[in-house]
Order: sequence, then C-alpha cells, then structure tokens
Amino acid sequence: MTVAQAKRTSAAEGDARIKSLIALIDNLTALVAEENAELAKGLPASRLKQVDEKNRLAEVFERTVAECAAGTTSLHVRDRLLREQLMERILKLRVAMDENLVRLRAAIEASNRRIEAVMQAIREQIAAVSPYGASGRVAARAVSSGTSRSA
Repeated sequence: MTVAQAKRTSAAEGDARIKSLIALIDNLTALVAEENAELAKGLPASRLKQVDEKNRLAEVFERTVAECAAGTTSLHVRDRLLREQLMERILKLRVAMDENLVRLRAAIEASNRRIEAVMQAIREQIAAVSPYGASGRVAARAVSSGTSRSA
C-alpha cells in the first residue's frame, strides 16, 4: 500500500467514524427531545421509557469523547461540510440536554412535593388516631357528655 492509499484509507475511516458519531448524536438528540416532550406533559421522570436507551447512548457518546480527549481516538475531519455537520449536531444535543436538565429538575421537585404531601397526610392521620400527645403522654380525649331527653 502506498502512502497516498494509506492516507485515503485513513481519511475514509475517519469520515466513517464521524458519520457514525453524527448518527449517534442524532439518535441521542431525538431521544432527549422525546423525553423533554413527555416531561413537559407532566409525566414523572421515573415513568419515562427513554431513560435506559438514553443512558446507553450517552454512555457510548461519553466513551467516544473520553477516547478523543485521551488521544486514543482521533476525529480529525478533512471534509469541511462533515465537520460543520458534526458541530451543528453537537450544538443541537447541548441545547436538548440543557432543556432536559431543567425539565428533569422540575420533575424531581414535583415528585418531592408529592412525596411530602403524602407523608404529611400520613403524619396527620397517625396523629389523629394516636393515643399519645406531643409530650409522649396519653392525650386527654375530648368526651362528649349530654343528657338524654327521652325517658
């Protein structure tokens, strides 16, 4: 293999790697957008069907970024158009992930409020039937005494 052939093969492999990364980013962005739409409807984060697939794709993306940072994988793109597509997709993913973060935080806060409301109702119900007062002593019960007029 000549040096020119090796460079073409390397460039083709690099382009294929970039195209694969763009496809991964597109899939991840679509999943995040779908999750954001469901969160916008008020669905609890624990009931979202995208979580496992989103986590899997995010893990692959993170691994690729870590390999690039470590220098074990190179993403040098000679094709300007392909480089611009990659940058555009990364920016779209960032916007979707920023929105996702805001929506997930809101969903978690809403879940915490629901949990607190349930816990408060349970505490009130327990307090209403408990024979003990706040001091730990037997609480005096209000007793109704009346007279009967029928005799």
